[in-house]
Amino acid sequence: MIKAKPFDFPYDGNLDPRATALIVIDLQHDFLSKDGYFAKQGYDPSPLRAILPTVSQLISACRAAGVRVIHTRQGYRADLADMTPYEKWRRKQSGMDGTNVLVRGSPGFEIVPEIDVRSEDIIVDKTCNSAFTHTDFEHILRAQGITHLLFTGCTTDVCVHTTLREACDRNFQCLTIADACASGDQYAHEAALHMVTVENGIFGALSDSSAVIKALSEL
Repeated sequence: MIKAKPFDFPYDGNLDPRATALIVIDLQHDFLSKDGYFAKQGYDPSPLRAILPTVSQLISACRAAGVRVIHTRQGYRADLADMTPYEKWRRKQSGMDGTNVLVRGSPGFEIVPEIDVRSEDIIVDKTCNSAFTHTDFEHILRAQGITHLLFTGCTTDVCVHTTLREACDRNFQCLTIADACASGDQYAHEAALHMVTVENGIFGALSDSSAVIKALSEL
């Protein structure tokens, strides 16, 4: 069982590694590099880069315990056939029109080398903030018998939180690992973490990497 708030995770005390997955959201060059999408929007990517050692430790601990590792990557098809007119408009407003930012197959789309991605890991590519929207993410989780999700990645207030909320609506048991998530907006990051715990954990529970790693080592 993982020490967490407002309740220890999972609520019933049954932490089964075979039914648990570590979700590593969007740790890509486009978000973490100094010349990627995130930086071009005026955000400092250094808080995102700062969580990489922590996420790496969690990945190692999960593998040792038999917990599945699932990475997500955000980006559109190379031909942009999956980009709506509104998304094209937003892209133009952001000064990205004609670039390969957040496009599959581009260097910025790839996961940063600090994260150890292995052949046994699962990768889910998405175009939206939620990993569930227009993807096979939920089907993969159901097919693998995964019912419990440990959330890490970026950004806390956007892709992490959107995926977390949808996961809760689909009745997955969710734990957000606070020091393994990050945002370019500290206020939004803190607010997103706080929202997990309101109403006695309406979006699951909140913990930190040390508590998670300790619990996994005792399985």
